[in-house]
Amino acid sequence: MTEQLIDSVGRRVNYVRISVTDRCDFRCVYCMSEEMTFLPRAQVLTLEEIATVARAFTELGVEKIRLTGGEPLVRGNIGELVDEIGALPGLSDFTMTTNGASLRKHAQRLFDGGLKRLNVSLDSLDRERFKALTRTGDLDKVIDGIRAAKEVGFERIKLNAVILKGRNDDEVLDLVDFARREGLDISFIEEMPLGDVSDHSRAETFYSSDDVKALIEARYSLMPSTVTTPGPSRYFKMSDSDSRIGFISPHSHNFCDSCNRVRVTVEGRLLLCLGNEHSVDLRAVLRRYPGDMDALKRAIINALPLKPERHHFTTDGDVQVVRFMNMTGG
Repeated sequence: MTEQLIDSVGRRVNYVRISVTDRCDFRCVYCMSEEMTFLPRAQVLTLEEIATVARAFTELGVEKIRLTGGEPLVRGNIGELVDEIGALPGLSDFTMTTNGASLRKHAQRLFDGGLKRLNVSLDSLDRERFKALTRTGDLDKVIDGIRAAKEVGFERIKLNAVILKGRNDDEVLDLVDFARREGLDISFIEEMPLGDVSDHSRAETFYSSDDVKALIEARYSLMPSTVTTPGPSRYFKMSDSDSRIGFISPHSHNFCDSCNRVRVTVEGRLLLCLGNEHSVDLRAVLRRYPGDMDALKRAIINALPLKPERHHFTTDGDVQVVRFMNMTGG
């Protein structure tokens, strides 16, 4: 009988997001500062350690693993890690969040390694605006990467779009139309107050899921979808398209009561909540007890009481958590 991870309020944890690097070839304005100091190599989990953590979670009943970053495709030998995790028994969903810029190079290897789905971050379809939001990104490479992933066989690719008032809220319908044309799903995400970004005031740029939904419904009728995923998106469907529209709303529609997720940061901290700093140092366990799977699983189980009942994000621009999103994993 596989052990299960049950927190103190009875929620079953069956989904872990693992950050494989804090580095990225983009510098998205809501994710990190323009000038970042990245972790020294010794503080980052090795690929072998990440694979061990993934195995421990699956042996504790976790059914979904998502690889995140930073940008996971800038991590050397990422294909080998995908091969190892993709072969773990018990996984029903193995996914990756990526900026898409390197998918033309990596898509086939990821698909062959057992990765089942991709989430691609895409906040603008205007080349100049895309460059401004990402500071370094090339929109054409991202779109080409999405098409490469479709060509090798990935299905139900999902776009993630963070909508910022006055920055890209006028592109909501363009993004929906792009998803419809390309046969993609799309989730619109409220900006989360992680890290003190210098580019903008979060209070001024906050744009709620309800506002986004109202924009879409001016053109398309949205019907609640019965489709559920292990993540926090609330999905809607359109009568004339197979594309699904999702909303991730940590501010306006708190989803903590059904939270089934934990995160492992790039330096091996087990975070029990995105909006909370309580954590357990799994790297210390891995390096103090190398090869001891029982010690690692005990550390994970013993951390569950730290998972809070809810986060307390606000929309006033205050930073509740000092770490940046690239450190946490998307």
